[in-house]
Amino acid sequence: MLCWLSLAWQSAAQAASPLLPQQPAAASTELTPAALADLLENAEARKALVDQLRAQASGAKPAAPAAAEAPAEPGLRERMADGVQRFLTGLAADMGQGVDDMRSLASGRSLRMDGDAASSALLPLALAAAATIIAFLLLRAIAMLVYTRIDRWVAEHGCEAEASRKPGAPLTMRVLSRRAGAIVGAVAIDAAVVLLAAMAGAAAALWSTPGRGTLDPLATVFLQAFVYVEIVKVLVRTVFAVRHPHLRLLPMTDELARYWAAWLQRIVTAAGYGTLLIDPVMSAALSPALGRLASMVIMLAVYVYAVRVIWQNRQPVRERLERRAANAATFMGSRLRILARVWHVLGIGYFTILLVVSQIDPINALPFMAHATAQTLLVIGVGSLLILLLNTMLAKPIRLADDLRRRLPLLEARVNAYVPAALKLLGWIIRIVILLLILDAWHAFDLSRWLASDAGAAAIKVVLNIVIVLLIAALAWTVIASIIEHRLSQREGRGMPSARERTLLALFRNAALIVIVAMTLMVLLSQIGIDVGPLIAGAGVVGLAIGFGAQKLVQDIITGVFIQLENGMNENDVVQVAGVFGTVEKMTIRSVGIRTLDGGYHLVPFSSVDVVANHMRDFSYHLGEYTIAHRESVDDAIEHLRAAFAELMTDTVLGPEILEEMTVAGVTAVNEKGVTIRILIKTTPGMQWAVQRGYNRLLKKHFDAAGIELPYPHTVVYFGQDKRGYAPPANVFMQTERPDEGDNARAAGHTRRRLEPETPGGDAAEVLGNELEARAEPEDDTPRA
Repeated sequence: MLCWLSLAWQSAAQAASPLLPQQPAAASTELTPAALADLLENAEARKALVDQLRAQASGAKPAAPAAAEAPAEPGLRERMADGVQRFLTGLAADMGQGVDDMRSLASGRSLRMDGDAASSALLPLALAAAATIIAFLLLRAIAMLVYTRIDRWVAEHGCEAEASRKPGAPLTMRVLSRRAGAIVGAVAIDAAVVLLAAMAGAAAALWSTPGRGTLDPLATVFLQAFVYVEIVKVLVRTVFAVRHPHLRLLPMTDELARYWAAWLQRIVTAAGYGTLLIDPVMSAALSPALGRLASMVIMLAVYVYAVRVIWQNRQPVRERLERRAANAATFMGSRLRILARVWHVLGIGYFTILLVVSQIDPINALPFMAHATAQTLLVIGVGSLLILLLNTMLAKPIRLADDLRRRLPLLEARVNAYVPAALKLLGWIIRIVILLLILDAWHAFDLSRWLASDAGAAAIKVVLNIVIVLLIAALAWTVIASIIEHRLSQREGRGMPSARERTLLALFRNAALIVIVAMTLMVLLSQIGIDVGPLIAGAGVVGLAIGFGAQKLVQDIITGVFIQLENGMNENDVVQVAGVFGTVEKMTIRSVGIRTLDGGYHLVPFSSVDVVANHMRDFSYHLGEYTIAHRESVDDAIEHLRAAFAELMTDTVLGPEILEEMTVAGVTAVNEKGVTIRILIKTTPGMQWAVQRGYNRLLKKHFDAAGIELPYPHTVVYFGQDKRGYAPPANVFMQTERPDEGDNARAAGHTRRRLEPETPGGDAAEVLGNELEARAEPEDDTPRA
């Protein structure tokens, strides 16, 4: 302050140098009492000094020399220590000066005004006060009649609405709007009464000073104090409405309303008039020290009284708030419970701030508190309303159209997972903004200055960038996942996708998720100022190490990818891989699970798969090789083979599974066992084994009816001989006589049966097995290529 005053004095002295007496050059830059007295005696220099001081008070800094460095901004601890030191120093000085002034008053000496001067100076103040109070009382009496009519009107319409309302139903919007309009009208009338009374006092003050045409300073101080204090009391009366319960803003009993309204009005009256009126009047009439001491004593008394009342009522108020929280909705109930625990702490803190501000800036203390309180309540109200709307939106799950849910079955669940998270994030952003606005209202944080600074702009930019990155990542994942779900879902005209499509799409979905998450994390880290270069390099080194240590795993994955891309096998296919023959039950990107005929489950890694034999691709063949005895006719056997196939084609189950006529490849072998004839029957994929069983059954029936021998094993018997060439005798028995069967004699051990053709539509369940069960499954199984 002294530095600024010196600079201001130098500027003013330079501006008024022609008017000041000449002084030595060495003393021209020093702020001595003599130089300051000479400066103040000159009107031009005094005006220049006042202008400089006003410019500094408004925020402008004096021009510093070019070579001088700007002083460092003091920290919070330094500013607090300086403020406490200045307050204690000022308090000590005021107490010393106040003692001296009291001694002077006790001795009969006047301080600032004598009797005549005091009476002439205080006359406008007294007239303004009397006129204001009388006008206020008269207007309040008239307004009370209006309030009574408004209260009765609200009560009548409320009773009508209550009579027509169903039990448990909330009040209609019409009733609520009428009540809100009545409360707003009452507030407007009450505020108008205060302003009209102030105008009456201003008129009286002007009348008492006819020659000047302006309000007396003390009268102006009173009118300002009256307006500030009574407007705050208007708000108190609006909240509690002691005499008009239907205009009461908060629901409570009349006894509670009277208690708290009277307490708050006493607090507002004492604090407001003590800081805004008594201090200036005593400073003008007696001395500034006495005025400041009187204001401090009043505020200390107000503080002690307020803290005492709050502490005495902390438990009853907590119990009332907790009872109301138990009957309130979840949103309001949780906040009322928090308020019940900390309300007394907030109240004591509020009056502590009022005490401190009243001593630092007595003139602006009450306006500051009113402005900060109003801004805090407004911010909390608007923020709570926004959070309530967000919670209402969170409580209702999003429902998509039936067609969209059918085509994208997981989209609704994904949206219901994204939207609540986004709304919760928005709720936290709203809470942070509320906190910043509250701190700004109490001058604990300069929000506008921070937003205009580089740090504020950078913080907002980072937040916006993070939000944009998250939105892009969520949108990209939603689009990719929705496309994959659409491909995985059942479509009209195409049915369910194949196992190959499901495996590849699941692989692509997982890979896309990993890529999106990794890229999003990297971008977010870079946005908050973290260097991702070392992270990427470290990830590369770790990936290289993992690759060397997991070569087999990498080989499994790469082989599995190519097997899937080449459509080597799908789920439910019958394959033979790595010496394992069975049905594919499960496929991952690393291995395939195969169920063999004996029920064993084999997990085969793809790195062990050299050859894939798929028996379920496009079509299948029943390859049959049937051996007959040497004595039988090949042509007759072929005729019976065809007859058995013709009968098989009449079967209602197996016939449709045969794609072409049977192919007789001919005789493939003539050996010691007999003559082998090969046939080929082309079937649909997977039905070759069922066709084989059915055909073998019918073929055996036809061969039995035709007497075609299926050869037995032939053995050469050697009885041996001695060295002289004689063999031991064989015990041979002659066959008993049997009826002559001509050229159709039956074979040994052969039982002849009559040929009975199968009836069309007959039961063929005994020739079918797992293939019939597989074909009887729903159409959403793996389609055959």
